Amino acid sequence: MQTVTSADGTTIAYDRVGEGTAGTVILIGGAFSYRAFPTMVELAQTLADDYALTVLNYDRRGRGDSTDSPGVYDAANEVADIAALAEAAGGKVALFGWSSGAVLALLAARSVPGVTEVVAFEPPFVVDTKGHVPPKDLDAKLHPMIAAGDRGKTVRYYMTKAMGMPSLMVAAMRVTPFWKTLTATSNSTAHDWAVMKPYMRGKKLDPADWQGVEVPVLVLAGDRTAPLLIKGSKAAAQVLPNAEFAELTGVSHNPKISILAPAVGEFLTRTG
Repeated sequence: MQTVTSADGTTIAYDRVGEGTAGTVILIGGAFSYRAFPTMVELAQTLADDYALTVLNYDRRGRGDSTDSPGVYDAANEVADIAALAEAAGGKVALFGWSSGAVLALLAARSVPGVTEVVAFEPPFVVDTKGHVPPKDLDAKLHPMIAAGDRGKTVRYYMTKAMGMPSLMVAAMRVTPFWKTLTATSNSTAHDWAVMKPYMRGKKLDPADWQGVEVPVLVLAGDRTAPLLIKGSKAAAQVLPNAEFAELTGVSHNPKISILAPAVGEFLTRTG
């Protein structure tokens, strides 16, 4: 484990995987994800082994071995975390983001110096009102739950109200070993919501918000994922100035790395 200090003094922990010759990529997880999450570990190792990439796999603030900024939830702080990691990596990096991490990667690409490419896997933009739209006062209810230390209630609330998961599905998770992992990262959901709040209102994406993302972007979605995620991913590719969209066969929001990694690795290492 290595660490960097972000602009506001928050410590960000990360693992450096590989010392490849094809460049560096920072992996940015989504809600409840963390650097030791098996999917992130497998993706990091595969990109290092098969594509000669140096991979920085980090804990977003409030998770794992990174510290937090309790009560202060601003997407700009997470962008600053990525900037600190990019500087530690030598100043030239690609970004891979999963779910809310994909949106965070796109936000970072607008302002972090040295970002070369972005791969955005299933950014959860909510671009119409035909599916689940989170309540407008979500943060007003979420923040007090976190402050009160009610981690189980926080997980249930965020999964059902922000992510739109069925309550019965969330209830079933409570009897699985995975529930402990969810509660351990529950406080970080306020940071996820700070990233996602402007873009889950059921309105079309505004191209003006994304004109600053000038680097090449690959937006990915699986054909077995929720229709809302496919719709949001396609909408992102349409408004980004230099983006392409690809659908991955046999992939859901919990991706198979054997299918996801080649799409990511080939995009990040292609020339011309």
